[in-house]
Amino acid sequence: MTRVGLLFPGEMGALVGSAVRGEVLWASEGRSEATRRRAEAFTDVGTVRELVAASEIVISLCPPAIAEDVAAEVAAEGLDGIYVEANAIAPERARRIGGLLRCVDGSVIARTGLNLYLSGDAEDVTAVAALFPEGEVNAIPLEGGIGAASALKMAFGGWNKIGVALAAQAHAIARAYGVEDALSGEGVESDRVLRAAPKAWRWAPEMEEVAATCAALGLPDGIPHGAADLYSRWDAHRDRPAELDRLLDDLNRKG
Repeated sequence: MTRVGLLFPGEMGALVGSAVRGEVLWASEGRSEATRRRAEAFTDVGTVRELVAASEIVISLCPPAIAEDVAAEVAAEGLDGIYVEANAIAPERARRIGGLLRCVDGSVIARTGLNLYLSGDAEDVTAVAALFPEGEVNAIPLEGGIGAASALKMAFGGWNKIGVALAAQAHAIARAYGVEDALSGEGVESDRVLRAAPKAWRWAPEMEEVAATCAALGLPDGIPHGAADLYSRWDAHRDRPAELDRLLDDLNRKG
């Protein structure tokens, strides 16, 4: 049975870990009680050092800002197996991590089901995909090497999350002039905005990664920077429901 180390089993990480065919290890040192509850079905080995030593494959699902620090820590511990970099980061950052470790680039997209796209060395991609033979996670290989899966995440994440940010902006404008009902009547519903608010603390850094990807390609990067700014104003709603009026109030720095 393959032993798979799972770093940072958050909401998405726990779903991915639960679908693995093999023994899933995690490290509880320094983790929150909420993380401990999500990881109850996994084997706790205590520390990242023990996790790296015991794992044949390590999957990293962490906040984008610390992705390279986490990879460097794993590299320093001497991982001998495959490192799955599955975070929402720009392709260039994925390639840098690929210079530290035997890396498979991964991206998780949960539009219909939960798709785990994988790119990199073909044999390593096949080995990681074999962890998910069926069930909630669909492992999908991509051509293009390290960076391809991250590029897909940037493309999809920008399209999806910037769209939500534009809906929030539209409702803020409409509310200021008392035309919210007419806006909703034209199909700009607020449901996506309400669903996004508890996750905005994660989405703001991802939008900065989209902006970096655009800049590297010579594309305009102002739109994702603006979305990052909008989501950063919702930090107070982290992991909890919010009312639309409060969300729109928080967008207005003049208020």
